[in-house]
Amino acid sequence: MNSLTYVESSEPHPEIPLLGGDVTEGVVRVGDTVRRQVGPNAPLVHALLRYLEEIGFAGAPRLLGIDAAGREVLTFVPGEVAGRPRPAWIADEERLASVGRLVRDYDDAVAGFVIPEGVRPDEVTEQPGMPPAPPYPAEVVGHMDYTPDNIVFRDGRAAALIDFDVAKPVARVDEVYNAMLYWAPLCDPADADPLLRKVDVPRRCRILADAYGMSDVDRSRLVEVAVLRTRRSWFSMKQIAEERGGGWARMWDEGVGDRIKRREAWLERNAAAIDGALNAP
Repeated sequence: MNSLTYVESSEPHPEIPLLGGDVTEGVVRVGDTVRRQVGPNAPLVHALLRYLEEIGFAGAPRLLGIDAAGREVLTFVPGEVAGRPRPAWIADEERLASVGRLVRDYDDAVAGFVIPEGVRPDEVTEQPGMPPAPPYPAEVVGHMDYTPDNIVFRDGRAAALIDFDVAKPVARVDEVYNAMLYWAPLCDPADADPLLRKVDVPRRCRILADAYGMSDVDRSRLVEVAVLRTRRSWFSMKQIAEERGGGWARMWDEGVGDRIKRREAWLERNAAAIDGALNAP
């Protein structure tokens, strides 16, 4: 499988718009395929999806090629996605645990993936005043975008991942932090979805960590990673919004920078409770 031109079916199908996340636009379903614009991280994403197909990982779409309009063609992944407004089950703890298991399954599956020579992950450049990244070496090419919009559920459990656009080499603790960011959620309650504003966030962090099978060492690093990643994200989001515009700029204009600052303050206030929940016997 490679990224060559996709040969269309002889049977015509209409293009049905699909609701994307915060920045993905122009995604459509055509028959049993999904069409989306080729992003700046495409060389890595395409190599990653080919690898996942080769090893038989069932929790990701297959890359079929590039259509005549220059769009990626992927297999459509059937199931249920938590769009907006979020469904009531967004707070369900059994579904939460299944997210942790899916993230672990993905990380284990991709542990043997080697980025092809000449392929470089799409990353922001370091900027003046930008805090350092966590000092832990990369272990996997992580998905790093575990929003509710990007996890497909079947029969009440997380079954597949979509939208690998921000995949990059990271430590496993980064992957678990990213899942907690959206599913615990790690943010000021004022910025959480209404269905998640009164949940026990430290408890939900523990559920995700246990379901993932998080190591004791990574549990002890989680809060540190969360704070450092949050501080850096203010700079990276600002840079991407300025350089790429579109949905990124809209998010910045709508106040994502302020939400990041509130998240940082919330994490600092709640660090002890989260750390205690993760590391309790």
